[in-house]
Amino acid sequence: MGCYEEVVTIGKKLEKMITGKTVDESQGLDLLKSLKALPITLDILTRSRIGMTVNNFRKTSKNEEVGTLAKSLIKYWKKKLASTSNNSNNNSEVGSNPKSDSSNTPASTSSSTTTTTKYSSLPIKATSTTNAVRLKCREMLASALESSEYNVDFNILAAAIEDCIYQEFNNTEVKYKNRVRSRVLNIRDVKNPQLKIDVLEGVIPPEKIAVMTAEEMASAELKKLRAQLTKESIDDHQMASQGGTKSDLFKCGRCGKRDTTYNQVQTRSADEPMTTFVLCNACGNRWKFC
Repeated sequence: MGCYEEVVTIGKKLEKMITGKTVDESQGLDLLKSLKALPITLDILTRSRIGMTVNNFRKTSKNEEVGTLAKSLIKYWKKKLASTSNNSNNNSEVGSNPKSDSSNTPASTSSSTTTTTKYSSLPIKATSTTNAVRLKCREMLASALESSEYNVDFNILAAAIEDCIYQEFNNTEVKYKNRVRSRVLNIRDVKNPQLKIDVLEGVIPPEKIAVMTAEEMASAELKKLRAQLTKESIDDHQMASQGGTKSDLFKCGRCGKRDTTYNQVQTRSADEPMTTFVLCNACGNRWKFC
């Protein structure tokens, strides 16, 4: 078993303890010691997100030795991450402009900043939590946001988005879960890559993506199609309402009155039910149903 597989296995065991009712402190301590002994690279840290798991386990554990060891691991990994990042930046600068010490011309400066990697600096914040549901939601969002083209802390960005959603509902019930799930599905949508790019580059900040509707998150192509279908529906509705039947069977969702005119049109195949178009004569609200 390779180092990455061992780290993933340990991470799963720690997550199981976090979500469980009881925490085996001695087993958790042994797992942390195993992590400390492994030669974990930056790539493994990024792919496995073991740092977030260890930090969450530290928060749920009441054992002082576990907390101390977890903190030391996280501190060591942070230093390693910062050191690797600095070395990478220095090597990039030196490699792209080997004559930088003897030349300060604009041309040399331009060549030293050329890179194929996209970077993003996001001033984002999120409150910490030990709630298992919220932590799982943050993990799902981080997984959806992951991209090798961006030097972004996906965990922090995901935590900020989740925090904005939680602040709106102040609970982790159905509406909260549905909101998180819709963000994950839309960000992962391969037919709408621009949404993920906008979130990672900060064009769409956490507080905005947290409240966007499905229509707002849709791709430009889908928005255009929806607009076209809506226009066609309105045109059909307006044509049908001219010879409609007045009725008090329908209640307007806008004004609450039952002064309506309706008409039924076969908009789909013959074996499908007819579509009913309704017009509120009081306020002009229009709707349809099958």
